[in-house]
Amino acid sequence: MARKTSIESPRIAIIGAGFSGIGMAIKLQTAGFNNFTIYEAAADVGGTWFYNAYPGAACDIASHLYSFSFRRKHDWTKTYASHEEILAYLHTCMDEDGLWPKTRLNTRVETAVYDDTAVSWTLTTNEGETIVADIVIFACGQLNKPINPQIEGLDDFQGTIFHSARWDQDYDLTGKRVAVIGSGASSIQFVPEIAKEVESLAVFQRTPSWIVPRREVYYTTKQQQRFRKIPGVESLHRLGIFWFNEQGFLAFRPGQKWWGLIEGSDKAKAWEGAAMRHLKKQVVDPELRAKLTPDYGIGCKRVLLSNDWYPTLQRDNTQLVTDHITRITGDSIETESGTIGPLDAIILGTGFDANTFLSTIKVKGAHGLDLATAWNDGPKAHLGITIANFPNLFMLYGPNTNLGHGSIIYMIECQIRYIRKCLQKMRRDRLRMLTVKPEAQARFNEELQRDLKQSVWASGCSSWYVTADGTVVNNWSGFMLGYWKRTLRPDFADFTTA
Repeated sequence: MARKTSIESPRIAIIGAGFSGIGMAIKLQTAGFNNFTIYEAAADVGGTWFYNAYPGAACDIASHLYSFSFRRKHDWTKTYASHEEILAYLHTCMDEDGLWPKTRLNTRVETAVYDDTAVSWTLTTNEGETIVADIVIFACGQLNKPINPQIEGLDDFQGTIFHSARWDQDYDLTGKRVAVIGSGASSIQFVPEIAKEVESLAVFQRTPSWIVPRREVYYTTKQQQRFRKIPGVESLHRLGIFWFNEQGFLAFRPGQKWWGLIEGSDKAKAWEGAAMRHLKKQVVDPELRAKLTPDYGIGCKRVLLSNDWYPTLQRDNTQLVTDHITRITGDSIETESGTIGPLDAIILGTGFDANTFLSTIKVKGAHGLDLATAWNDGPKAHLGITIANFPNLFMLYGPNTNLGHGSIIYMIECQIRYIRKCLQKMRRDRLRMLTVKPEAQARFNEELQRDLKQSVWASGCSSWYVTADGTVVNNWSGFMLGYWKRTLRPDFADFTTA
C-alpha cells in the first residue's frame, strides 16, 4: 500500500509560495496531484512581492504578461502593476484554487536530505520538524537573500539601517537625513518616493544604469471590460507585449538577427540611443549627466525603466554621490573625498545574493552528495530544472532561467509544464525515481555557455547575472520561444528512472 501511495499519489513538497510555488500548485491540482504542501518561510505568500514592500515597488514587465496565462486578471489598473496589486492577484489565485489549506506559512525548510534506500526526501524545518516527501520542488527564486555591502563600520552606525527588501514599515522617514547605498532596480523605484518626504537624501552610486522611459498607461473601465468580455482581446494584448519584449533580446546578442529583419547590434544602438535621449532631455547639467552615463554596453546590467529617477537626483534636497565609500561611522558615511552626514538613516539598495541558489537550504542528494559540493564551480542544472545526482528534485526559476528582456512568469510556466509532464510520466509508468543523467546536464550546459559567451552579459561588466569568474549563471541564452521549445516535452532518454 505504501508503494502505491508513493507512485500514484506522491507526497510532494513545494518550497516557496511566490509566483513559482503558487503556479506549480495550481497546475498540480488540475493534473490530479493533490497530495502536496507548500512550505513558505514568510508570514504570507508572494515571495519577492511580499518582501519587497518598499515605497513605489512595481513590476517593470507589463502586467498582463507578468501574470499566469491560466489565471487571467482582466482589470489590471495600469501597464506596470504595483506591489500591492500583484500581491492581491496572488492572494486571489490562492483563494480561487483553494490553496490556503495546503500552505504552511512561517515554515522555513532548512535541510533536504535524500534517502537512497527509501527513495524519498526528508526535510527539516526551523522548528526541528521532519517532513518526508517523495518529490521536492524548490520554488525559492533567484532574488530571495538580500546582500549587505562589506563596508567598514556598517555595524557601528547608530541610526536606523535596513535593506530595501526588508523595509522598516514602522520607521517614519519624514524630515529625516537619509543615505541610500545603491542605485539599481529597487533604488530607482523607492528613491523618487522617499525624496518627497526626507529633509536630505544622499544617493550613493557605484555604476550608472542604462535607463529608458517608462511608458505607463492606465487602463480605462471600458478597456478592462473589453479584456473580460470580448474573446481574444486580452490574448492579443498579451501576444503584443510578448513580441515587443521578445525582439528586445536582440540588444543582448549583437551578432543575432530577428527573422532576418533586425540585427542585434542595430537593436542595441537603438536602445542606447533612446536611453541617451532620455538622459539628455532630463539632465541638462553636463557634469551630472557624465556621472549618469554608463561606460558599458546596454543590457550587460539590468536595463531600468523610469521617468522620475533623473528629476529626483536634481531636487534641492537630493545629491548623487559617486565617490568610493571608505567607512561608516556612528552618524556619517565617509568617502575618499569627504563626509556625508550627520545621518538619521541608511537604506541599503544593494541587491541580492543571486548566484548561489538555494543558499538558505542545505541539500544532500544521492549517496550523500552535498549540493554545495556539486556546485563547487557554479550552479548548474538541466534546463534550469533538474540536477544530476539529485533524484525526484525539481527547481523553478533555477540557474540560467532569468531574462533581461521578458517575463519571468512565462519562463516559470514553461518549467511548471515540464515538471508536471515528468510527474505524469512517473505516475503513468509507475516510477519511483527519476533523475537527469550527468552527461545530459553537462551537454546542455556546455551548449548554453557557448551561446552565453556571445552575449553582452559576457562582455566584462560586473552584474548579478555573472559570478566573480565571469560565468553567466542566471540568464537564459536566447529568446523566450527558444526556452519554450526546449521545455515543451521532456526527453526521457536524458533521465535515469526506476
